Amino acid sequence: MSTAVGRLVRAELKLMTRDPLVLTFVFAFPVVTMLIIGGSFGTEPDPAFAGVNPAHWYVASYLTVVIAATGLVMLPVHLASYRERGVLRRFAVAGFPRWSFAIAQLVVGLLTTAVACALLLIVAVPVYGIPAVHDTWRVGAALALGALGFVSLGVLLGTLLPSARAAQAVGLLLFFPSFLLGAGGPPPNVMGSALRTIADRLPLTLVTNAVRGPWLGVGNASGSLLAVAILAAAATVVAARRAVL
Repeated sequence: MSTAVGRLVRAELKLMTRDPLVLTFVFAFPVVTMLIIGGSFGTEPDPAFAGVNPAHWYVASYLTVVIAATGLVMLPVHLASYRERGVLRRFAVAGFPRWSFAIAQLVVGLLTTAVACALLLIVAVPVYGIPAVHDTWRVGAALALGALGFVSLGVLLGTLLPSARAAQAVGLLLFFPSFLLGAGGPPPNVMGSALRTIADRLPLTLVTNAVRGPWLGVGNASGSLLAVAILAAAATVVAARRAVL
């Protein structure tokens, strides 16, 4: 990591820990909603949840809620506010290359996601327990690729949207339907056909399927994992091109 990127990462991490939006949407919201929803359906295996413990279903699912909150809400608002206040121009004047800031945001987004996921699992241990991971490498690959894809999408949105207010509006508009249909809402088996069709096409659903299936042993989700890899590659390339223009 270059000196410029390292300095930016350290500065951005300090700022992130003081940002109420980060503390609310990335750290608090997934944990609180997991505790509420996870306890709503009991802990006995349920056919609606592919025959597994509903609480474990949501523990596995809510890691992707963290990923979505980081990429759709935290990063776009943070970057758009920088652009709105002219901070990026000041970075350029100070001699920081544009690519260094983009890489720093990518690193910060991934680190924030990892810490928030760890926090969620720590809270889940005494309440619901952690479900046994049936296929470690697939779960790890899905989490890594999903995080990379959504963080890259967040960087892209932050470079496109004109203001922090616009980024917040667009981010929340994208986040909540994705959250309810793709990870944190009812299981697909109880959705109507129209909602299920919409849910199946959401990027967050693909990430959730790629994580939850091999984690809980209810499928290897190879198709979802491949789709997540393609989306992550595309989002990263487009975000990188946009960030250096």
